[in-house]
Formats: sequence, structure tokens, C-alpha cells
Amino acid sequence: MIIRYTLQRLLMLIPVSLSISVVIFLVVHLLPGDPIDNLMRVGSSPEDRLAMTMKYGLDRTLIEQYLLWIRSILSGDFGEAIVLRRPVSDLIWQNLPYSLTLGALAFAFSSIVGMIAGTISAVAKNPVVEQVVKAFILLGSTVPSFWLALLMILLFSVTLGWFPVSGAKTWTALVLPVLTIGFGGIALVARVTRVALVEIARQDFVTLLHAKGLPRSTILFRHLLPHAFLPVVTILALRIGWILGGAVTVEFVFGRPGLGSLLIRALGQRDYPVVQGCLLMLALAVMLGTLIGDVAQAALDPRVREATT
Repeated sequence: MIIRYTLQRLLMLIPVSLSISVVIFLVVHLLPGDPIDNLMRVGSSPEDRLAMTMKYGLDRTLIEQYLLWIRSILSGDFGEAIVLRRPVSDLIWQNLPYSLTLGALAFAFSSIVGMIAGTISAVAKNPVVEQVVKAFILLGSTVPSFWLALLMILLFSVTLGWFPVSGAKTWTALVLPVLTIGFGGIALVARVTRVALVEIARQDFVTLLHAKGLPRSTILFRHLLPHAFLPVVTILALRIGWILGGAVTVEFVFGRPGLGSLLIRALGQRDYPVVQGCLLMLALAVMLGTLIGDVAQAALDPRVREATT
């Protein structure tokens, strides 16, 4: 049943993927500027410019360029970078491990701390603790990641000198980016965990468990948390893809290699193939996270599978 449900979701992603590819292609080609400008030397002849334009297929119509791009993508070829003059696939695979490492650590950090914070906020009888956690959730939901990254650099790198400002040579260079990306994730996971626990705690069966005299810890770990796990798992799965997207500005601010830094540099150079390849990878990561979330939800809750059959 789960396999069938997964195959259905995969088939539904095909038209979504095509639609996203069209949007990515059109948005990139509507950007002002011409990547050929970055290749032309001072005094280059119009013939040289035309030859370079024809080499990268920029003289063709947008429809022709899109069809050629899709055909090359399906064959595993992301094209050649116009400015760097290297295969886009090589640039992506070279930078992807840095983004995956950063995203995986930020995901683990935000998931663990977020669930702990949400649980404390839901079960704490101390109003001060509850208000502190609520304030933390609100702050994490509203603070922009790039602004938080700058504050982290100013405090922990410039003022205290605990961590490097930029780079990726040592493990200490990961600490501030992980904290920056994970901060917003902590707020989201904590909020979902808290809402789920509070809602379940109001159910009649929980009142009956208290009436039987069961310890609060037993009720929490054996009954509340398992029931609250479903919405939390869904949110965590969705964040698998959004973590890579959230790392774009953070990687650039901290001067780390990765898809984010590669994308921003390519945007500045109007390097269409690189921008399209990076955006497509980020979109696929989000869709993969959505698929994992749907499948996990269906595996944990049979009602979801029944609703789609």
C-alpha cells in the first residue's frame, strides 16, 4: 500500500517538475544583463560577440533554448557555464557536499532542540519558562537569517573571536552557519510540537490517564509524544528541502562554498546555465522533502492513504 501511494506521489511530481522548470527558465532569462558581456574583452568585434552568442545558443528563441535545456537535463547534462567555462554538473557536484553537510547538521540541530523546546513549553507549569519559550519561538519565526548571520559574526567572530568569520577549512567554521540556519527551524518545530501536545493533552483519554494516577512522565512519553509525532514528522520532512534553500544567503554571508554561494555568484555574472542548474537542484530538494513528508504521514496515519484511494 505504501509503495503504491509513493508511486502515485512520484507521478504527480512529474507535471510539477516541468512547471517549475518553465518558471526557472523564464525567470532567469528575464533578468537584466547579458552573460556575454562578461566574456568580451575591450575592443572585441561584433563578429566575436555573435560567435560567442551562437556558441552558447543564446541566438535561438526562448522556446528552442528551453527545449534544448530540458533535453540535456534529461540526459544528465546541465550544460556548460558561460563565464567559468566548465560543465555545470561539475560545479554543482563540487559544491553540493558543502551544502549537504551544512543542511544536515542544521536539520539535526533544529529538530532536536525544537522538539525539546516545544515539549517544555507545552508541559511546563512554570509560566516564566513557558513565556521564555514562546518569546524564543516568536523571535526565531521573525528574524531574517542574513541579519542573524551578521549578528553572529559580529558577536562570536569579531568581538569574542571564538569562531572564524568565513571559510570551510575547519569544523569550527560550521558552528555559526548551523546555528543561524537552525534558529528559524527550532522555532517552527517547537511551535508545531507545542500545538500538537497541547491539543492532545485536552483529549478525554488523557484526562482518564491522569484520573488513574499514572505519572506525568509516563503519560508524556508513552501517550502524548507518540500521538504528537505525526505533525512533527511531516514538518521535519518538509524542512529537508527548505534547509538547502535557506542556506543560500547564509553560505554567501559566511563566505562558505556551496550551492548558495555558487548561485549568487552566477546571478551576478548572469551565467544562465549555472543559475538554472542551481535553482533546479534546490527545487528538486524541496519536492523530495515534500514527497518524504507525504509518505511518512501516510505510513503513520492510514487515514491519509484511504483519503487518496
